[in-house]
Amino acid sequence: MRSAYSCLFVLAIPLILLRLLWRSIKAPAYRSRWNERFACYSRTVSPVDIWCHAVSVGEAEALFPLIRQIQQKQSGCRILVTTTTPTGSARVQAVLQKTVEHVYLPYDTPYSVKRFFCAFKPRIAVIMETEIWPNLFSYCGLFGIPLYVVNARLSEKSMRGYQKIPAIIRPALSQIALISAQTQADADRFVAIGASPLTVQTLGNIKFDVEIPQSIIDQSKQIKQQLFSGRFVWLAASTHQGEEAALLKVYQQLKPQLPDLLLVIVPRHPERFGEVAKLCQQNKLNIITRTSKQATAANTDILLVDTMGELKMFYAAADAAFVGGSLVPTGGHNVLEAAAVGAPVLFGPFMHNFKDIADRIVEQKAAILCQNEAALAEALLDLYEKPAYRQELVAKGKQFIEQNQGTLNRIYAILETAITKLPGQENWPN
Repeated sequence: MRSAYSCLFVLAIPLILLRLLWRSIKAPAYRSRWNERFACYSRTVSPVDIWCHAVSVGEAEALFPLIRQIQQKQSGCRILVTTTTPTGSARVQAVLQKTVEHVYLPYDTPYSVKRFFCAFKPRIAVIMETEIWPNLFSYCGLFGIPLYVVNARLSEKSMRGYQKIPAIIRPALSQIALISAQTQADADRFVAIGASPLTVQTLGNIKFDVEIPQSIIDQSKQIKQQLFSGRFVWLAASTHQGEEAALLKVYQQLKPQLPDLLLVIVPRHPERFGEVAKLCQQNKLNIITRTSKQATAANTDILLVDTMGELKMFYAAADAAFVGGSLVPTGGHNVLEAAAVGAPVLFGPFMHNFKDIADRIVEQKAAILCQNEAALAEALLDLYEKPAYRQELVAKGKQFIEQNQGTLNRIYAILETAITKLPGQENWPN
């Protein structure tokens, strides 16, 4: 069955490349470094000890603390980080810089995967969250590379999809040394699609071990003082298409009651910066961009953050933070970063990608679930009028995070044991 899968994947490559071209119209980075997606490298690469994969920005952010811990405790350990998206790539390069090797993950064809492994010769593999690639996993087994899927999550929808192709999925899962699941429900779903119960453990969610450098807090105070001029700052973070229009309606509804209200929008995808700016202008709202380096004036309605890597800082500077991807059926985004820096957190009803966290943070009264635009407007008005309530949300949010920390150390302890037993690289084919 893997041979049939490989044939279909190869046949689909022209369509995949066309999709990259289409996406590159708005995000030119999708047009570059195609050679890496076929494991053909324009520079000389060196063998590494550990290969880590994070699909995009969210997975990369969760991976960074683990990589830093490995670097601190395993001096000289050579690490390769792969991503799939240009935004993930940019974040890896910005945060980790030259301390790691970085390329795109190759397409899951036998020849590309084999070239990838023979180029970097990793001795251990760490994959974040949900990626299951049959050829990639098979070659881990073929080359004797211990494979760890950490912070693993699997939705009901994905589980049902995988259950339709057991002849492909079960052999791939058999190559995994350990699946570190976020929740027991995730663990049960991995077993349901064919993972051995002996390889599945529920270790928690590494995203609770979020890192907030003091520099972020210091910069946020500076921004609040110099850029926001005493405004009440409502941050809309990681927003998606269809969401900004709803948020602008809420802003226009609230503005007569809250004259000092400022809406700061951070779209999830950089290619949508222009689209969101145009939408604000069409609504006759006074907008400035982050890249313009202007301070907000009394008549500024919207600050559009058209940069990458500054979200934590803006969370820390906000009086209320709405986490996007949740008013539209995208599945939501990580709310823990906002809570960790001390922002009162709000989100919409579509949080199925973070269901466990969303359910528990609302149960602890540490965040506000807004079922629709009207509820969001009501919640924002409440936060504006009740500073003590804002502080209560902040305190409960931080407490919620502290109570669930420790997964990073549990995962590292397992990897540390594996690292000390790493096989050599002498038997790799050229």
